[in-house]
Amino acid sequence: MPIITVDLFEGRSREQREAFAKAVTEAAVQTLKAPLDHTWVIFRDHKKTNWAMGGSLCDK
Repeated sequence: MPIITVDLFEGRSREQREAFAKAVTEAAVQTLKAPLDHTWVIFRDHKKTNWAMGGSLCDK
């Protein structure tokens, strides 16, 4: 049972999430031979002010 966790900056639409979840699930089913109904995709939204890269906050 794969559990695929995706961390993103907030703001993606429902349609984008659904398309991404479908694509990742299909890849897991084909590559890992995972059962479709036991493959989870979990989205975690984050504000850009909570992340930094290269020493600077990502909200610039």
